[in-house]
Amino acid sequence: MNSERIVRIVAGSFILLSLALGIEASPIFVSKYFILFTAFVGLNLFQSGFTRICPLNNILAKFGIKSGSC
Repeated sequence: MNSERIVRIVAGSFILLSLALGIEASPIFVSKYFILFTAFVGLNLFQSGFTRICPLNNILAKFGIKSGSC
């Protein structure tokens, strides 16, 4: 598995989890402020599409995970 797939999996998991924790209709609701974390992940994905700077990708590279196409 390459770093691009790992970044997508982690970002998707963070978004789903933070939505579940931040929406009042959810059975695991904690606080409405978890929606801010959802926005942070979305903005990070948006800016990395333009700048190709992704903190998680840099961390994965230090662990030896190769980047590349699917």
